Amino acid sequence: MPYLAKIILYPIKSLDGVEVSQTQVLPSGALKCDRQFALFDPQNKFINGKRNPKIHLIRSYFHLDEQTVSLQIPGNPIANTFHLHLDRKALTEVFSDFLGLTVRVGNNNVMGFPDDTKSPGPTIISTATLAEVASWFPGVSIEQMRRRIRANLEIDGVPAFWEDRLFTETGDTLSFRIGDVLFLGINPCQRCIVPTRNPDTGKADNYFQQIFVSQRQKTLPPWVNQSRFNHFYQLSVNTRISPLTTSHVLSTGDRVEIII
Repeated sequence: MPYLAKIILYPIKSLDGVEVSQTQVLPSGALKCDRQFALFDPQNKFINGKRNPKIHLIRSYFHLDEQTVSLQIPGNPIANTFHLHLDRKALTEVFSDFLGLTVRVGNNNVMGFPDDTKSPGPTIISTATLAEVASWFPGVSIEQMRRRIRANLEIDGVPAFWEDRLFTETGDTLSFRIGDVLFLGINPCQRCIVPTRNPDTGKADNYFQQIFVSQRQKTLPPWVNQSRFNHFYQLSVNTRISPLTTSHVLSTGDRVEIII
């Protein structure tokens, strides 16, 4: 039986995640606190793992109940703790000093800062998929692959690539339920350069994308609509909240059910 095994939020876009046992789905479809904050450069562009691999070197530990983050910056043996709202100026200074440019810390508590603003719902993957993809790369554990892919919701009790059942024809959506929350599955998620990098060092692995594409094509389930794959560097599923849902709370252990 498919069930929700993990919920992982990324309060500051591109920094480390925090695992929780329960979360709220906002009216926008985003998970509360997920990518709520983001770093911006003077041109108002994201400072993220795609554009600045140095950000992988920052370790972050979130305490959501206290609305704080502890940052471990390379070269500083002490992790400093900041309130996400009250210490915004100090946070800005720390990031600016480390990254070597003027940083602005943005806040959006309505939708956060998702990559796909049309489908800002949680990204979904299965535990078995992470294990399978990790097996393609010697020395990469399932936990490291989890940190490379950075999905929000992890489904267990299913085989690898089960989440590919959560989307259908282009231009159409597929309805499914997690607990009492109704979602719409939209499309397989196109990956960027971030999964190719070691999440601790930011160093890119040679041939990661080529190996990934080859193996993804070979292991694509026969029942998947291949028309959704104009290329095979895609993994996990983008979602939206269904306008028909009456519940907005997700908890680990919730049953996952496709609505026919």
